[in-house]
Amino acid sequence: MSQLENPMHPGEVLKELYLDAAGISAIALARRLGVPRTRIERLVKGTTGITPDTALRLSRAFNTTPEYWMNMQTQHDMAIAARSIDVSDIEPLYAA
Repeated sequence: MSQLENPMHPGEVLKELYLDAAGISAIALARRLGVPRTRIERLVKGTTGITPDTALRLSRAFNTTPEYWMNMQTQHDMAIAARSIDVSDIEPLYAA
């Protein structure tokens, strides 16, 4: 599968590209962001997703954009949905 078909969870990206690279723990990041430590811990474990609130905070901390984080979450969610939802029996509608 390609990366587009199986994108990484945003928490995995956060851990590998940002936390590990900066040498900072999830707990330290949570303190810096002003959020509960469990939010970042669950995000890094992949058990929760990026919210708009978290995206805004991460974008400020890592000099990215909120859209960067939200798009990553959307791509991950869509890949999971595409593997588990069958829409083949839905007839397309066409505008007149």
